[in-house]
Order: sequence, then structure tokens, then C-alpha cells
Amino acid sequence: MPTLNLFTNIPVDGVVASDILKDATKAVAKIIGKPESYVMILVNGGVPISFGGTEEPAAYAELISIGGLNPSVNGKLSATIAEILQTKLSIDSSRFYIKFYDVQFPQSLCPALVLWIQWLNFLIGVEVALHVRWAEI
Repeated sequence: MPTLNLFTNIPVDGVVASDILKDATKAVAKIIGKPESYVMILVNGGVPISFGGTEEPAAYAELISIGGLNPSVNGKLSATIAEILQTKLSIDSSRFYIKFYDVQFPQSLCPALVLWIQWLNFLIGVEVALHVRWAEI
């Protein structure tokens, strides 16, 4: 589930927040290539932020995704989100910073999980067989 957590020192009212949520959801889904139903966006307005030693309008974001990120995608996301912030909140792109986290699914857990499920199914089968035999006695 791609998650964009956005912080800005600009107070954000409900209407503007809703517009940002819609635009950012569409952008993240399209650029990363995942369905909109998987995307989560959080907008935190009115957060005290100093960027470059000033408190002029600024924003910071973190985008976390299981796969789908690379330098090209990150550049497109950064530019698109900066454009949304410029349009909706008048935050200059030079006052916006985004940090990307490409979380890798722990592939090593998959074989262990499969073995565990197989073992559990075996135990359930043994228990069922014992109950059937006990009922026959």
C-alpha cells in the first residue's frame, strides 16, 4: 500500500485538503502503477516547519511503498506532488522535500510460511483422523 504522509506549515482547510487528497491519490497510483484503492494519503497542515532557516511556506513528505519505486519514478512523483502543492497551497517547489522508502517484501519469509501452513494442515488432518477413529471405538 503506497502511503504519502505530507506535512506543511500552511493551515489546510477541508476543501483544499480534499482536493490534495484526490489529486495526490491519482498521481501516486498512476506513477507507481498501483490501483487507487491501495493508495493512502495523509495531509497534516499547520505544522511548525523551518526550511532553510525560514518559516516561509514549505512542505515535507514521506512516500512509502512496497516496490514500484526507482529513481525515474521518484523524480516523477516529486515533480507531480510539488506541482499539486504549488497549485493548491502556493508552496514553491524549492521549499518542498520528499523522502522515499522502497520497502522490500521479506521474500525469505515465504518458504517458512508455506512450511508452517503445511505443518498446520498436517496437524489438523491428524486431529480429524484421531476424532474419527475415537468415534468408531
